[in-house]
Amino acid sequence: MKLSYVYILKCSDDSYYTGVTSNLNGRLLEHISGIHKDSYTFTRRPLSLVYYAEFSDINLAILTEKQIKKWSRAKKEALINNEFEKLPNLAKKKFRM
Repeated sequence: MKLSYVYILKCSDDSYYTGVTSNLNGRLLEHISGIHKDSYTFTRRPLSLVYYAEFSDINLAILTEKQIKKWSRAKKEALINNEFEKLPNLAKKKFRM
């Protein structure tokens, strides 16, 4: 069984980068070394891995990555900090009156 990973990196500009890979260590080395000069993380190094999750189904990993990329910063930080009870409320849209 081949595992896939969804991961979140914290960048030096305090932003978050979310990605998916089947080789977490190799992909992290690519980000850290700056091998891809056109990537989001290239000019935002140094980076730190703040979250990752394992998946046995690559399709589910890809769907999860796409979902997390749409999340607010507050929701990503709740996930990173294992504050799962906060996730449902952070998903609710706030309307101005």
